Amino acid sequence: QVQLVESGGGLVQPGGSLRLSCAASGSIFSINIMGWYRQAPGKQREVVATITTVGNTNYADSVSGRFTISRDNAKRTVYLQMNSLKPEDTAVYYCNLKSAARQYWGQGTQVTVSS
Repeated sequence: QVQLVESGGGLVQPGGSLRLSCAASGSIFSINIMGWYRQAPGKQREVVATITTVGNTNYADSVSGRFTISRDNAKRTVYLQMNSLKPEDTAVYYCNLKSAARQYWGQGTQVTVSS
């Protein structure tokens, strides 16, 4: 029904930047929260950033000031601009969409920060 497709992951050096994109398709309630989560091996999935339909944002303390989440409602796409990347940012990043009725997840995209 609803599909989220992420792109933009890859290998980057510490201090570098990367931009993730997530395009949504299907029947989606107009009011929703989209966000990015990440999960490293052996660790729980954690929220990175979220954004509402009208643009209200929240960030994890660990990424505040370095990452920026944004969305284009016309394109049904959410972005995550990641700057000043650190090795501890290495994880699989998942796109998420949450409405009053349901929650959906993307397939995940690998982000590796290493020299």
